[in-house]
Amino acid sequence: MLEPREGIPPVIADAAALAEVTAAFAAGHGPVAVDAERASGYRYGQRAYLVQLRREGAGSALIDPVACPDLSGLGAAIADVEWVLHAATQDLPCLREIGMVPTRIFDTELAGRLAGFPRVGLGAMVENVLGFVLEKGHSAVDWSTRPLPEPWLRYAALDVELLVDLRDALEKELDRQGKLEWARQEFDAIASAPPPEPRKDPWRRTSGMHKVRRRRQLAVVRELWQARDRIAQRRDVSPGKVLGDAAIVEAALALPADAQALSALNGFGRVSRRQLEQWQASVDRAKSLSESQLPQPGQPVTGPPPPRAWADKDPAAAARLSAARAAVTALAEQLSMPQENLITPDTVRRVCWEPPAVADAASVAAALAGHGARPWQVEQVTPVLVAALTAPADPR
Repeated sequence: MLEPREGIPPVIADAAALAEVTAAFAAGHGPVAVDAERASGYRYGQRAYLVQLRREGAGSALIDPVACPDLSGLGAAIADVEWVLHAATQDLPCLREIGMVPTRIFDTELAGRLAGFPRVGLGAMVENVLGFVLEKGHSAVDWSTRPLPEPWLRYAALDVELLVDLRDALEKELDRQGKLEWARQEFDAIASAPPPEPRKDPWRRTSGMHKVRRRRQLAVVRELWQARDRIAQRRDVSPGKVLGDAAIVEAALALPADAQALSALNGFGRVSRRQLEQWQASVDRAKSLSESQLPQPGQPVTGPPPPRAWADKDPAAAARLSAARAAVTALAEQLSMPQENLITPDTVRRVCWEPPAVADAASVAAALAGHGARPWQVEQVTPVLVAALTAPADPR
């Protein structure tokens, strides 16, 4: 499929056109396909730079959320309609920012996982399920570009062209496999989930952090990361375009004495003198901190320790985890779905580290539910976990 059925719709970029689209989609019928394009790797943050919709009776619409930053009216008009998205958790945060919040969703990627499809990208799913090959190739472009080139708009319109058709086919397949109710529980959990809380100490996710071991070096990473983030936000560019993670880690390991020493490090050689001095100022701030102001190595662990440490800390728990993992893996294969969709590995670890005092079905089911497992997951996983938790320990 190289062209949308009704051609490429015009981009909605003013209030009058948006009001017309809102009325059309409110009057349409059936589910509404929704997609959003971001400019990851080009701009700061994960805001939407194009929103695509399609609904029977309304056709397709392409909306510019830069020109129309408040889509709450449109969101309210279709709030009670089922929204069909592919990989919903990727798009819902940026849609929420512009006022579009669904109450019901159908996630075609997650449906594909539950149904056992080995490849769940949109193109692969449309080809395998519907027999159409979509024109792809613009997913990683800079969607903040204005005006958007026609080939990009064609690609964007095609992303929602067959989404409802895919939804209908996957619903039938899930029903055939006896998994439709499972999928509905998963979709409800996504739609009702609160916005994620900001990540604590995001600088700790700098790529290459495993090389940084001393607290003073950790402080350099933190100071450089925070300085980079401020600059990236001010310029509205991806932080990686300001300074690479590898350069931050190299500076932390080297602890350069001055800007000249900093300029000799990879990632800083082509930086202007003024910028070098800015980065060196961050390094110097970290070097001047008192011991009490330095970050602690690692992050506070709220759950169980890393599984590799279990054998030393608690051999019985390590045995439980080994048995539970094997049982969950076997059940996931039997149900033809990824293990992490059957039950999250973190949930299994938590139940195995601190099992109920009496590992009977009721107690294990309550523990799973307490960790956020959906009813269908509790029903499927409880029997195999009870068996794993009550199995006699291997005398070896």
